[in-house]
Amino acid sequence: MEKAAGQYRTFDRATWSAMGPANGTDITPAEIERVRSLNDKLSIDDVRDVYMPLVRYLRMRRDNYLHTEQAKANFLGTDDRVAPFIIGISGSVAVGKSTSARLLQLLMNRVMPDLKTQMLTTDGFLYPNAELERRGIMARKGFPESYDMHALLQFLIDIKLGRAAQAPVYSHEEYDVVPGQFTTVDQQDIVIVEGINVLQTGGDEPIFYSDLFDLSLYVDAAADDIARWYEERFYKLLSLAKDDPDDYYYSYAHGDPQRAADLCHWAWNEVNLPNLEEYILPTRARADVVLHKRADHTIDQVSVRRF
Repeated sequence: MEKAAGQYRTFDRATWSAMGPANGTDITPAEIERVRSLNDKLSIDDVRDVYMPLVRYLRMRRDNYLHTEQAKANFLGTDDRVAPFIIGISGSVAVGKSTSARLLQLLMNRVMPDLKTQMLTTDGFLYPNAELERRGIMARKGFPESYDMHALLQFLIDIKLGRAAQAPVYSHEEYDVVPGQFTTVDQQDIVIVEGINVLQTGGDEPIFYSDLFDLSLYVDAAADDIARWYEERFYKLLSLAKDDPDDYYYSYAHGDPQRAADLCHWAWNEVNLPNLEEYILPTRARADVVLHKRADHTIDQVSVRRF
């Protein structure tokens, strides 16, 4: 079933699935397991019903972008290399953005092997913990002011200008930016950038981040469902940390269970939920495609922007 309301046209899963390619894909369960984030759920059916039609749509949009850029170059008499097609993926913490981003990279490399596709996250543009402490905003980690927004904007501009661009690396095990480690983006055809802030405006910057994305996705779900997923993920992280003294969560894994529970509830109620409600959810209306998840993590609706 299809619904047209406001700026979006919304398709139920069955209708959206029918728009996929007839030959499907040869992705394996092992590959699905590799791209699946901790505590997320993903199946071959999800790939067939949701992501293969999405890849077909993304390919069409990229082809249109390439045609337009080449026509502009012919008109202006320039021979510049066409800038990478940048896809932004946003949504709440724990909603499954990383799973979607990694899966799309895998599928696009499979479907378009002649194109180079790279994926990265914006986590590395968080200020290091020492800088957050110096500014007195450690408790606001994840909010817009905790990111080096100017560096993120310059990174995206460099990609668009065809320059080699470097993104700092963030470690979730260390809960901090890794000093001296970077991910380099150079001469890619498609770049997928995943993060809670990719559809935000960039504060006082003269250019919106969304201006630099050629297509954007928002992974959506009810806040109560995301809260439950966040808590489940938190305790899985504790379990994984129990044998690694260098892991940020190691002391919580071996300490008072109530202390760990208090941290989990504080992080959701005081940081992640307010951040979602005040800064992330309001950007959903800027997305070109919205993937809506049910309580069991399955995507039941896909909304495509009409204008």
